[in-house]
Amino acid sequence: MRIVAAAPSQPSARWLVEFAHFTWKEAQACIFAGLFFAAVLLVPRGGWLAVPRYDLLLLIALGIQIWLVRTGRETMDELKAICLFHLLGFALEVFKTSSGIRSWSYPDPAYSKLFGVPLFSGFMYAAVGSYIIQAWRLFDLRVEHHPPYWMAGLIATAIYLNFFTHHFIGDYRWYLGAAALGLYARARVVFRPHLQDRRMPLPLAMVLIGFFIWLAENIGTFFGLWAYPHQLGAWAAVHVTKWNAWSLLVLMSFTIITNLKHVKATVQVPA
Repeated sequence: MRIVAAAPSQPSARWLVEFAHFTWKEAQACIFAGLFFAAVLLVPRGGWLAVPRYDLLLLIALGIQIWLVRTGRETMDELKAICLFHLLGFALEVFKTSSGIRSWSYPDPAYSKLFGVPLFSGFMYAAVGSYIIQAWRLFDLRVEHHPPYWMAGLIATAIYLNFFTHHFIGDYRWYLGAAALGLYARARVVFRPHLQDRRMPLPLAMVLIGFFIWLAENIGTFFGLWAYPHQLGAWAAVHVTKWNAWSLLVLMSFTIITNLKHVKATVQVPA
């Protein structure tokens, strides 16, 4: 795709060029998630050539990840962060699908299941990290008024732990969300679609990304990739409260990404 680089004289034309560049860069940033969900749509539920669907999706996810590193779209340091997302996500999946919790389940058989969870599931969390990494590079992202790293790390850790502990001591996600909103109230993400810098409140960016992940989750459950208890008889939309959970998970992912060396250099923490 080739987009004209010169800035048009008419404001409406300039806006359209900026929007075209924004859309194209967003599509590139979503390359892992886009290719993976294309596989979800194309791979038959019954598998292919006697290979179960979950195993095929694992092979496809590994192939996409290797291709991203081999082509230089992701560095080895970024790959380490992606692997961390995979491990954190897989640990959460094992807990949520365990016999005592059963928040959701993976109904199809697979050779690559571990503790009842197919290994490809960790890549769904890694896709969030991959998107943030790609967007950071493509949009020349910077962050203004980021809170101190220790505070950001503390709230991110509390958010992750709450996904486990709310089954035993109560769900505090709304309190954690309010605390995160206060912590990042002044934070702004600066991005450049084409020729001009744009600014957006960082909490708004997290909420918007969380919304699109919630939509993707609805697509995944519609195609039977996994199922919540209320979807076992017939498909129904994922409850909208999951949007909040995904937004918090995006914030946790963002916190991990900001600690990459080349990313940290673009983050402004007031003294």
